[in-house]
Amino acid sequence: MSEQTTAGSVSVLGLGPMGQAMVRAFLDAGIEVTVWNRSIDKVDAMVELGAKRAATVAEALDANSVSVLSLTHYAAMYDVLGQATDHLEGKVIANLSSDSPEKARKGAAWVREHGAEFISGGVMSAGDNIAHPASFIFYSGPQQVFDAHAELLRPLSPQEYLGVDDGLAQVFYQAGLIIFQPWMLAFDQALAVIEKSGHSIDQFLPFALRSAAAYPYFIEDFATAAKAGGWGTLASLKMMDAGAQHIIEASEEVGVDATLSHASQGLWRRAIAASEQADKAVPVYQLFVDPRD
Repeated sequence: MSEQTTAGSVSVLGLGPMGQAMVRAFLDAGIEVTVWNRSIDKVDAMVELGAKRAATVAEALDANSVSVLSLTHYAAMYDVLGQATDHLEGKVIANLSSDSPEKARKGAAWVREHGAEFISGGVMSAGDNIAHPASFIFYSGPQQVFDAHAELLRPLSPQEYLGVDDGLAQVFYQAGLIIFQPWMLAFDQALAVIEKSGHSIDQFLPFALRSAAAYPYFIEDFATAAKAGGWGTLASLKMMDAGAQHIIEASEEVGVDATLSHASQGLWRRAIAASEQADKAVPVYQLFVDPRD
């Protein structure tokens, strides 16, 4: 097995938007990059920028001691690395793909069974803009493996090492996405209400930004409340139920889908019912912690 191992070289397997962003970041930092992807056109685009081409997975693994994976999920890792398991011995795999924490743990064990070291990562970024000031990457896995290669991986985004549990990066990463996805859908719903009501999204935008300035306060306040069992009295839960109803009506009056708002109202109403049955406030947070309530 041929091998080139220098402090300034890495292989990237998987050239979706995020993988391509990683290649560009490595190249901009003066790091030699070897790339592999099923779609040859994406490889060609990266080669034009200065990356080296690997015709096979085995060739990509052989080119450098460290390989970064940017794939759709961990199942793709088995498909890709499974083509060249006999080339994993002595290598380091940094899997920055998204998946569940348990699948990350199982994937780590599989990689190590084939003789390679492993660290997991979750890329918190503004889309595929890993250079954005808000972007960073969660890492987990053996501390010594992360420390040995942190400098090589540094061009990708600021690093947040969490601990030795291989699934921990995905716990924190997916928790971040739990916040982001409903927010993204809710903002689309809000914009649709503005537009379908005959008004300008541009006129609404500064007010949306102004309201968002309060989010850090709510994040800290709700986190404090969660540690004490959750936020909300029975009266406040009923107020949120009423508010959700108003949102639903405002949306549906102009023909906007209110599925998300119906779902949130359902949670408020479950908390109200549980509170009335228990004769004390049962916050929505407790329903998430124990869905049987």
